[in-house]
Parts: sequence; structure tokens; C-alpha cells
Amino acid sequence: MRNSIFSVIVITILFSSCKKEQNPFEISKQHIGLLTDSTQVKDLEKIYANDSIVKFISGDEFTGNINNIEIFEKGGLKLLTLTPKQALDSTSTIGSIRLFDERFKTNKKISVVSSFKDIQNQYKISRISNLINSIVIAVDDINANFTIDKKELPANLRFDMDLKIEPTHIPDNAKVKYFFISWNN
Repeated sequence: MRNSIFSVIVITILFSSCKKEQNPFEISKQHIGLLTDSTQVKDLEKIYANDSIVKFISGDEFTGNINNIEIFEKGGLKLLTLTPKQALDSTSTIGSIRLFDERFKTNKKISVVSSFKDIQNQYKISRISNLINSIVIAVDDINANFTIDKKELPANLRFDMDLKIEPTHIPDNAKVKYFFISWNN
């Protein structure tokens, strides 16, 4: 009996000591660094204890405005903008995240400085939306949306919003303007 209890304690200690530390800049479908799709707004102070958190509060919950939360490194470098699913609710989870820092990368090395070719080579493109001044590339595998400015497209594709944009229409070197992760599902 003593040996089995001792064995369980030793195994528990071994497993807990082998715990892998989370990379604070890794992006996956359910997490970005230390943030997960179930992180609540009230937990941000603990997660970003060494960083600066800026909350924009409209003061009126009936305005319909979403209150974005910006995360800055202590040196002033902007890391993320978080949008809670519910405004003015500290128990709300995060609905979407805009990434600013190029250190945030997927396991396939996609970041805010990636090109369309990088994205296309690493992930299956789920859909392409044609907007007024940009196109949005959706990658459902990682809940990501990449915005590319239409200035990156050939001139004949920039002004027709009814045109169905295909991956072959987008130049390989087209740069990502915005990189979002969405957990609104």
C-alpha cells in the first residue's frame, strides 16, 4: 500500500515538472499566447500583469459600442486589440483579437508581416470576401481573417465589388494589412 501511494506521488511530481510553458506569442485555433477562447475580461489583469491594458469605456451600455481593450508592452509597443463579446461585462469572453506585433505567429510561422503566398502555402483558404477597399481572406483552420488592401490587387480588380475574387487573382507578394482571430462562434 505504501509503495503504491509513493509511486503515485512520484509520477505526479514527474508529470507536473515536465509541464511545457506556454509560448506567449503562439497562435492556434483556441489560444493566442496566454489568452484562450474562454478567457474572461476580468482575467486580463493577471495575464498581462507586466504589460499595460487600456480599456475604452463609453459610459453608456446602451450606445451599442463595443469597448475594445488594447494591450501594450511596458515600453509602449502595441501588441493586441481585444474585443469582448459583451460590452461592459467583466465576465464576457473575448470575441475577436487584432494582432499588431509580428512576434505573434502560428505554428506555421504566419504573422502580421506575412504575404498572401505565405498564407496560401500554409493553410486552406476558406473564403475570400470582396469589400469596398479591401479583401478579407478567411482561414477557418485557425479562426483567422487576413485583410489585404485592394491597392495590392491588379487595377482591374480594385473597383468591382460584385467580382468574385479568387486566390489566383491575388498577387503572391500582397501584404497583410490586418490579422484578426475570431472566437465569436
